[in-house]
Order: sequence, then C-alpha cells, then structure tokens
Amino acid sequence: MNQTPKLVLVVLLILVAGGFFFATLKAPDNTPTPLEEVVTETISAVATPTSTQSIIGSSVEGREIETYTFGTGETDLLFVGGVHGGYEWNSVLLAYTMIDYFSYDTGSIPTNVTVHIIPNLNPDGLFAATGLSGIFAATDVPNNSMHTSGVGRFNANSVDLNRNFDCKWAPESSWRGATVSAGSHAFSEPEAQSLRDYVNTISPEGVVFWHSKANNVYASECENGVLPETLTLMRTYSDATSYGAVPLFNAYPITGDAEGWLASINIPAITVELGSRTSIEWEQNLAGTEAVLNMYGK
Repeated sequence: MNQTPKLVLVVLLILVAGGFFFATLKAPDNTPTPLEEVVTETISAVATPTSTQSIIGSSVEGREIETYTFGTGETDLLFVGGVHGGYEWNSVLLAYTMIDYFSYDTGSIPTNVTVHIIPNLNPDGLFAATGLSGIFAATDVPNNSMHTSGVGRFNANSVDLNRNFDCKWAPESSWRGATVSAGSHAFSEPEAQSLRDYVNTISPEGVVFWHSKANNVYASECENGVLPETLTLMRTYSDATSYGAVPLFNAYPITGDAEGWLASINIPAITVELGSRTSIEWEQNLAGTEAVLNMYGK
C-alpha cells in the first residue's frame, strides 16, 4: 500500500488550518508537540506500512471512499470520519492521523481485534470546501463563513448524509433550526450505500463516528431506545477523554442518522463531537480510541 497520498493530505490539512496549528500547540521551550511527533514518526514509517487499504465505494462525483484495516482479530471495530466533509475537516484529519499512528505501531491493538477506519465518507464535501489537493482556498472559503454557511457539509447532491440512513427516515430533516435534504429515500446516496454495504460486510461490534463540534460523546438510538452496549461504549470513550457523555441527543429532532440506523440493527454506535473545528485534539482521541480497543480486547 502506498501511504504517500494519505500522508500528503494530512500535512496539507495541517498547513491550511491557518498556519497557526502547530504554533498554538508548541510548548514554550520549543519541544515537539505529541501531534508533531506522530507526523514525524509517520514519515519515517511510510516505507514499512502495516495496514491494508480498500476502496469501498465512490461519491456522487466519483471520488473514492477508502478504508484502512489493521489487525486480523475476530472482533471488528469501525471508526468513521468526514461524514460532513469539509465542514468538519478536522474529523478527516483526525482519522488520517489515526491511520498513520496505527500504520507505525499496531501494538496497542489487541490480538482479537481488527480496526477499520474510513477517513472520509464525504469526499465531495471535503473538495467543495478545500478545492484541489485538499488545499483550503482561504480567499474563497474563509473558515468563519464555512462554519456558518455549512459549505462542504453536504454531498454533491446537497444531501446531508447523516440524514440519509434508514432510521426514522424522512425526505427533509433539521440541522440547527435549518431544514436539510435527506435524499429521495433512505440510502439514496452512494456514500450512505458504501457505509451500509461495508457494515454489512464486516459486521462490526462497535462503531465510532468523529464529528465536530460539541465537546461531547453521544449514544445512539432508533425506535427501541439505547442499547446497553452503546452506553458502555459511550462512557468508555468519554471517561478516557474530557468530553461529556450524553445518552440521548435531544437538542433538535434528527431523522435518518447513521448512528440510529446502526442501533436499529443492534450495532452499538457513538458520535464523538470534538470541541473545536480547528484541532484534532489528538491526545484525547488517541486515549479514547485506545480505551475502546481495550474494552473489546481480551
């Protein structure tokens, strides 16, 4: 597997985060930050990757949706970034950084576990906000307008992918008081179909979605309430981080969310909402991820 394109995307996203990303994380004595150390170690590890890469589908505009797999254990765990594309670009960067971390060192993955990471479920949304090669066109899409207008949140059909799954689906749903399109029917969008088909292939025992920003970990439910295993998964991730734990999202009505669909087929799923849209909060999310691996490990 050639990791160079993935690593380039990670570096580009770091650079375009405003040029201040590392500077704000830098300690006063100029010692490397944990994220800098990870990226440096990743570069040295490119020649000896330990993951496998697969293409699980493509977007409306034909961009590939990829997954990376680590380990060969019988317990499959799935992590997903970029559901809302460029609007939540730091979830994509977090996923790719996690991929690079595990490519360099799989020692923290229990032998009975296989880790799957889909870094970007919405590549068209990322492209809409960043342009070619993952570079943010700051003069065209300033961060402040992107975060208020929702640029890059939807797929190329202007559908909110996290409203397109088969849990209480309706043709229109809500997002912070706005009405958003949920597609023509559940799983109408190729990106949602890709996730559905991959879940049906690997049958994960737990799924973690990375989003931003709310600074909380949310459980999931559909018609039959929250699965007990989902609450355990939520608390495990939350306890390992400084994020809050919310058993039920009730800020506004949501239909057709991916996490709810997973709950409807008895797969525990949580939403990890980062605390900002300009940082991957690496130490927190590495701790949360490793806590989940240990939860399912033997």
